[in-house]
Amino acid sequence: MRSMTGYGRRQISRDGREMTVEIKTVNHRFLDLSFRLPRALSFAEDALRKQIGASLRRGHADVSVTYVNLRQDAREVRLDEGLLMQYKEALLSARQLVRGERSSIRDENVDWILQQPDVMLLTVKEEDQEAVLSLLSDTAALALQDVCAMREKEGDALQKDLTLHLDEVARLRGEIESIAPKVPLIYRDKLQSRLKELGVSEIDPQRLAQEVAIMADRCAIDEELSRLVSHIAQMRAALAAKDEIGRRLDFLTQELNREVNTIGSKASDAEITRLVVTAKSEIEKLREQVQNVE
Repeated sequence: MRSMTGYGRRQISRDGREMTVEIKTVNHRFLDLSFRLPRALSFAEDALRKQIGASLRRGHADVSVTYVNLRQDAREVRLDEGLLMQYKEALLSARQLVRGERSSIRDENVDWILQQPDVMLLTVKEEDQEAVLSLLSDTAALALQDVCAMREKEGDALQKDLTLHLDEVARLRGEIESIAPKVPLIYRDKLQSRLKELGVSEIDPQRLAQEVAIMADRCAIDEELSRLVSHIAQMRAALAAKDEIGRRLDFLTQELNREVNTIGSKASDAEITRLVVTAKSEIEKLREQVQNVE
């Protein structure tokens, strides 16, 4: 069992290239990936998306990649000869206007020309995509290992917490089951007491039994209690599973809540109502935590 909260950051340097991948994941109903890559690595987004999708099933992931190419052949200095000659002619013309002479260009003038904008251009050569993809894949794999390890550690803590709340729901269900058969008898006693208060001295036993039977049928919760047993068992099995269980747990939590609500609406007993309120509180805690499960 894994949570959807995780973090991983790894860096690899190889053959003059340095790659850093950082992955942060938080809760989300589905797998939602957000990338921040250098423009030079835009071609690698699809491959990275598939790699992460193979390891993560749910959650929002912010993926940040930084890349530095320190190889000697990564850049090229190019001289714009046409622009350089224009600066040269402009410099000679300026000298002629000021001094009345048109002589050759001295070394210091060449230095000045080379410092002018766009005369010398630094260009980045096209990347070796195969080498970059290999480095990115290896770095992302290490970052994903850290993310998954953290999500599993968080998942273990979640599993313990969910189990505690589920145990409490099972205990409350057991208490409700022990009280349920007494509800019609309590109703019978209350009805007899009320009739006596109203001055009814002779009570028809058959009519009384009929009223109690109608009430017992109306407040019967055997089916709901049985379904609760099934849902709790399925939830325990899901918690013990290793695959993606978040959606299954979410569904089962909704079913637990549905059955408990039905019990609360059918059972005309103050103690059962109190237990139902407590059970709903525990189920709400389950629901909140289940949102964190992958």
